Amino acid sequence: MTATISHPVTAEADDRFASSSLRLSLAPVGPAPALLDGAWWPRSRDLGAELPSLTAVLDPLWGRITRVTVNPTHWPVVPRKVPVAGHVVKVGCFLPEQDAHELLLLSYHVGRWNLLVIPPQTTPESAARLMAAASDPLGTSTASRLMAEEARSRTAYEADRAVEAVWDSEGGHEAGGAAARPGAPAVTASVPQQPMGR
Repeated sequence: MTATISHPVTAEADDRFASSSLRLSLAPVGPAPALLDGAWWPRSRDLGAELPSLTAVLDPLWGRITRVTVNPTHWPVVPRKVPVAGHVVKVGCFLPEQDAHELLLLSYHVGRWNLLVIPPQTTPESAARLMAAASDPLGTSTASRLMAEEARSRTAYEADRAVEAVWDSEGGHEAGGAAARPGAPAVTASVPQQPMGR
């Protein structure tokens, strides 16, 4: 299986696609299994509404998904069963045992897979980074660690943008001179004056 994303994860692309299109990235099958098998970016926290489209894509790839487990921390309602494409998926909750940002899928007699669940309100840029990290076949980060790393990166990025905004508001962007750019030394030159003609 190769890593796939159902469509490019950008703000422009997100607007062009119907709300029913699935946002999913899967890790390629490799010799050493990673901690995560990919990432899923649902459009809502309604597991009953979101799970059918996920299993419709995964059933042909991984075998019929028969059970799903979640940590209920980020799911307001966790149904016991969800009807999907001709069968029912049983849903279990594990609060302390399961990563809060992970979805565990089981296929009867075939295997189990762990997906990072990207919060629906995540920006497209952050979601793209998270999908790439979760789909890395050499990945060693847990779902919660990836979310924490992305939160730190996002905070640093926003702090940098705030500094740039202050810089621009104080005329730094428009000044354009060497003295106005941070880190550029101010250079002054004296021009010798010519004696006035006698």
